[in-house]
Amino acid sequence: MSGARMKKVRRLPTLPARSRDAHKGDFGTVMIVAGSPEMLGAAVLCARAATRGGAGLVRVGLPESLLSLLPLAVPEATTFVRTPKALREQVAAADAIVIGPGLGATATNKRLVAGVLRDSNVPVVVDADACNVLAPLPKNAKGLTSAADLILTPHPGEAGRLLGVSSKDVQADRDEAVHELCRRSGATVVLKGKGTLVGDGARCYRNATGNPGMASGGSGDVLSGLLGALLARGMKPFEAACLGVHLHGKAGDVARDARGEHGMVASDIVDAIAEVL
Repeated sequence: MSGARMKKVRRLPTLPARSRDAHKGDFGTVMIVAGSPEMLGAAVLCARAATRGGAGLVRVGLPESLLSLLPLAVPEATTFVRTPKALREQVAAADAIVIGPGLGATATNKRLVAGVLRDSNVPVVVDADACNVLAPLPKNAKGLTSAADLILTPHPGEAGRLLGVSSKDVQADRDEAVHELCRRSGATVVLKGKGTLVGDGARCYRNATGNPGMASGGSGDVLSGLLGALLARGMKPFEAACLGVHLHGKAGDVARDARGEHGMVASDIVDAIAEVL
């Protein structure tokens, strides 16, 4: 089956209403493994988006040197040092995991990503450098893990690295690229860009929200945090991905209307999430 023959999905799922006697435990815990000394902002944006997306709790694993900085930007989140022991404990306590934003594509982080995927029994959003350290995906792969549901969120360059082709090749047939990524990874795939595509190998959704002002650093980190929140609230990966890219784009449109395409930044998208939920 080629990507072009995946069943087209147009109807978006909705979030259930919040009970009047709800508490934070009802909306899940998102564990985020993100950030490095050079890219702490990616972890900040991801964590802010997860809190804005309605997660009950957000926990961010960081290098020890950064531990005291993140709460200054995201006071709603808690932090932990991402030692192997702490990661195993936090993975066991999470309802959804986001890994990759600003992480750095190092050999150490390749082992870190592999460990989280191995130990996870909850959905995992695999973004940015977590995609890069998995590249290339073997052509005969039967899925990255049998224990967890995954969402891969590559942009065309990362998708090309995962498939062992150029970003130009990916852009030439985006539907087929999504289908092949699904086949090799066993994951739901979000191929970012104009008309972001979401596929699970059998179904495909093409997003219609968003604008060129979102083409700036940090927008993808916001999406991954929002996806983590939707997963933690109990949505299945394909449904969470479809709704997440729609809401992310819609928040980008709200930010554009307020700031303009030339001046908006990723933080504006985070702030608009509450308006579109």
